[in-house]
This record gives sequence, structure tokens and C-alpha cells, in this order.
Amino acid sequence: MKLWYQSLARQTESTPYGEILRATIAQAVDPGTVVDMCGLAKSTGIGVHYRFLEHHDMREVLYNAMQAEQEGYDAFLIGNISDAGLQEARECVNIPVLGLCETSMHLASMMGASFGLVTISSRWNLRIMENVRRYGLERRLVGMEPMNTSPIELKRAMVDLPFRQNIIDQFNVCAKKLLDAGAEIIIPAGGDIIVFLTQSQTYEIERAPIVNGIVELVKMGEVAAKLRRITGRFTSKRLSYAPPIGDYLERTRAYFGDNVYPDPKL
Repeated sequence: MKLWYQSLARQTESTPYGEILRATIAQAVDPGTVVDMCGLAKSTGIGVHYRFLEHHDMREVLYNAMQAEQEGYDAFLIGNISDAGLQEARECVNIPVLGLCETSMHLASMMGASFGLVTISSRWNLRIMENVRRYGLERRLVGMEPMNTSPIELKRAMVDLPFRQNIIDQFNVCAKKLLDAGAEIIIPAGGDIIVFLTQSQTYEIERAPIVNGIVELVKMGEVAAKLRRITGRFTSKRLSYAPPIGDYLERTRAYFGDNVYPDPKL
């Protein structure tokens, strides 16, 4: 089985984050599963913080999803809490496409009756709330507690271990506030925080599970791929994720190239 893990950071494969991410993924996969990590190469890799930049990042994500299907990957995983490009990629390809945020929230809903999110900063809260509403999980959400950090500080924490502990301490303070508010599950809303918690083997706080979104995303990618092998289907192509067909598809390919919408199911 081959899974494509799409990071929205630039050139993730060659960064300190990529090294820790690779170790996190390696401990999660079944024997025989290969997970290829891919960061952004043509865009800024900071798009999740700004709409205009995210638009350009998403273009690369979508073309990578189509490339993944053409190269025989069994699933495409978007490893960013924004789930940027998730809906569009599901329209573009037939293989399962899973996102870090949606997967984490739905699994949290299976693990407990309520969940709370620890976000990287207050700027993220409104953006994550858009996903909560999109996935219909408002009634499960207890709240969101922002940490006081930044992408630059998180990069520093990759190599500065005492500074990293400060980040983890912040996470714990925020998580306990959510537990006091009634959360039964804690979701770290950021890949950097997730890998830090993985390295410290932190999967629970005061008897409440901490969703390790990267591990869960990879495992659910395996499950989705296996289900598709067994049943021949996974993503609905009826309405929301239906690709163009017939003349519309021909005109689309004439403009964007023959590799757009690979092997559509008519």
C-alpha cells in the first residue's frame, strides 16, 4: 500500500519538522505500507495563514493529488489542520482523500461525547471554526484555547529542546482549561504540536485522550484504502465531489491538459 502525505509547509522533506514527522509516521504504519511525504515546492508554504497565499498553495496540492492517483497511490492525505484543498481534491481524484482536521474531529467524536481544540494562536480559532461548521460538529465542540506562539517559534522548538518544553507546557495549560469546560477529548490543532507530543509519548491528559492527528490520519488512510480495495468505492461521486463528464470534461482537459481529472468514473 502506498500513501501520499501532503504537507503544506515548504519542502517538508528536508526540514527538522520533516525529520520528526517521518519518525511519527513510521511508528504508525502497518508492515508493507509506504508513506511518501511531500511538502510544497512551487508555492510559499505559508498559505494557511493568509487566504491569498493559501489559494496558491492549494493549486499545488490539487495537482499533487492527481499525480498521486496517476502514480498508483492508494490514498492522498492532507496533513494540515486547515484541510486546505480537501473538498477540491475529492472532486479531482477517485482515490480516498482525507484531511487532518476532519479526520481528527470525527475520530474524537467516536472517542468521547465532546472535544476541545488547542490552537496555535487566536488567529486560527475562526478558521478552525469554519471547519467545525463544515463538518457539522458544533454540538460536539466545547471550545478552543489558543496558545501564545507563532510559526517562527514553533520552528525554533524543533531544534531547541528547552524552548520546546515551554510550548508543551503551554499546550497542557490550554488543554486543562478545555477539560475544566467539559471536553472529553483534546485535539492539538497543528502538526508541530502533534509531533512534539508524539516524541514525548503524550497521548492522554487527566484520563482524556489526546488525538494524535498525524497517527490517526495515516491509520485512517490505510483503512480507507483497504475499504476501497474490498468494495471498489469510497468517495461519493454523485453530487458534492462529482467531476465533470462528457463535453464538459473534454473542454476542461482541452484547457488544463489531459491529466486533469484522471480516469473519471462516468
